Amino acid sequence: MLVVDDNKVIRQLIRVNLELEGLEVVTAADGAECLDVIHQVRPDVVTLDVVMPRLDGLRTAARLRADPRTRNVPLAIVSACTQHEVESGLDVGVDAFLAKPFEPSELVRLVRQLMDRRESDRERAMSGGSREGSAGSSREGGSPDPAFEDPSFDADPFGGRPFDDAFGAGGGPDAGLGLDETERAGRAGH
Repeated sequence: MLVVDDNKVIRQLIRVNLELEGLEVVTAADGAECLDVIHQVRPDVVTLDVVMPRLDGLRTAARLRADPRTRNVPLAIVSACTQHEVESGLDVGVDAFLAKPFEPSELVRLVRQLMDRRESDRERAMSGGSREGSAGSSREGGSPDPAFEDPSFDADPFGGRPFDDAFGAGGGPDAGLGLDETERAGRAGH
């Protein structure tokens, strides 16, 4: 597990909560440090903040997806991001989002889901299993993206809260602009 956030307190909060669940956690202070350590750490999941110095979370995610060695590592944005940042994250292949502030149990649930999904993907790959009947979406390079194909995977980035509620936007002309499953699935090929 690799936790990337420029805020030391948030890094420690995430690290401690995941370590209490028995996970081994390494931290990085920004995207550049993430790219420096990821090949030594070989994490099962990476969490990324969006706004960080040197290299932000979205550009880090794009670089991780462009690298064949890290292309399939599950990525979760843990940040108080805007709708535009959510859409940009989906475009570069981010698997899930968790809005700050979050409950530790939400973080643990999300990380466990991503880890379980990755393990299932590994088992399918080793057994040569196929995904017949799946939605057929895939990431660039042809590798399937189970977040859009596995009906048991909960990629709800806002813990069951509508997008605008999660970010305190309330009502108004922008209310209800969170992405639903159809919109997420439509972006899977981007």
